[in-house]
Amino acid sequence: MGAFRNIFFGAIFLIIAFSYQAYREVTKPFPKPEIDLDEYWGPGDGKSDKDPVEIKPFKISISSKEIKRLTDKLNDSQAITDPLEETTFEYGFNGNRLKEILTYWKDEYLPKWKEHEGFLNQFPQYKTKIQGLDIHFIHVKPKTTENTKVYKILLMHGWPGSVREFYDIISLLTKPSKDNIAFEVVAPSLPGYGWSEGSAKQGLGTVKMSVIMRNLMIKLGFEKFYIHGGDWGYLIGSNIATMFPKTVLGFHSNMCGITTPMSNIKTAIASLCPSWFIEEEKLIDWIYPITPKFMDLLQEISNVHIQATKPDTIGVALRDNPVGLAAYNLERFSTWSKLDNSKLKDGGFENHFTLDALLDNIMIYYLSHSITTAVRLEKEFFREISVYNIDRVPTNVPTGCAHFRHELLHQPNFVMKDKYTNIIHSSYYDKGGHFPAMELPNVLYEDILEFIHKTKN
Repeated sequence: MGAFRNIFFGAIFLIIAFSYQAYREVTKPFPKPEIDLDEYWGPGDGKSDKDPVEIKPFKISISSKEIKRLTDKLNDSQAITDPLEETTFEYGFNGNRLKEILTYWKDEYLPKWKEHEGFLNQFPQYKTKIQGLDIHFIHVKPKTTENTKVYKILLMHGWPGSVREFYDIISLLTKPSKDNIAFEVVAPSLPGYGWSEGSAKQGLGTVKMSVIMRNLMIKLGFEKFYIHGGDWGYLIGSNIATMFPKTVLGFHSNMCGITTPMSNIKTAIASLCPSWFIEEEKLIDWIYPITPKFMDLLQEISNVHIQATKPDTIGVALRDNPVGLAAYNLERFSTWSKLDNSKLKDGGFENHFTLDALLDNIMIYYLSHSITTAVRLEKEFFREISVYNIDRVPTNVPTGCAHFRHELLHQPNFVMKDKYTNIIHSSYYDKGGHFPAMELPNVLYEDILEFIHKTKN
């Protein structure tokens, strides 16, 4: 009997020891990765291609010949298959709605292209070489600075968006607020997006892209600045804050979440009784029950698999195909703004945006021929996850998150604090989805201001 008791308690001890060791393994923080801050991403070996110091003004300038070519393509596009009877967007982009949008694009938008081009050129734009790549960026200073405190802020977009997402909020940020705060805004096109050159080499994921964005800000003379980002801009901004904390005054995002073993465990445990774990009452309904929400998410990120495995294949299909590009791009603006839009025959686009704004975004992809280089980022991201484990590297700078009800993914603070050790701002909005800078610019602007004030307390 004594031997059995010893074996029993010995087994219990081993289980406890093993569990404790396993817990330490899944919770221990990782060190900041060692990254080459001058890694060359242009063609060739770069030995004789040092980045020039000049920053050149840039303007979008598209010839009438190019616009006519696009118009002809839309005229000559093959017949679109009719949707199944009584369907909305359940099978993908509704064919009837796509025909309506293509007609608008061809007959109303393109004849006024010069007006749209002027709109896209309203802010000062530039190009400069960073680590061998031609990087395009918008740089806007406040017109009035008298009695105004001016902060530098880096805005970063994601996919399927572009710098077009920020046009309305740039106008707000660069004007003095009621309490005399304004921002000097830098909004780059991510490498491979729009008029920023794509990498010639493998490996430019969100970690190494954050080095390029940080180097851009340093080149502009900004040693300290704020960051706001969504989608890829969230991940890249988070990485800058993680790896270069001395340069980041605060990191703000409208899409917040981490993926670590412990975050998954916490999310699962909290599902047993969410009110015990989640202080933010609204988030309970936004996150749980997990299974149906996960299935919705799985359906709405169907693009991720092909972009993470064969980006060049989908790139070939879309690069010079305006109809395919419109369907592929616009569908995300429908359901990523609100999942229930898939139940609407018109896709709900104009409940959130103007068609002109959506077509501006498509024109940036189409005219810059950047769809292939843009979607490659998905593959590079998944390749880098296991290399850097960046979600397990603590981020100690002041962090804020604006949660919009119809965002694809939400996480409570008690999960995110494993990485973001200094969350000082959390807000929750019943409206809005994945693109709040475009959909609700005034709301997002006020949220950024509120966050900035908290960093000063």
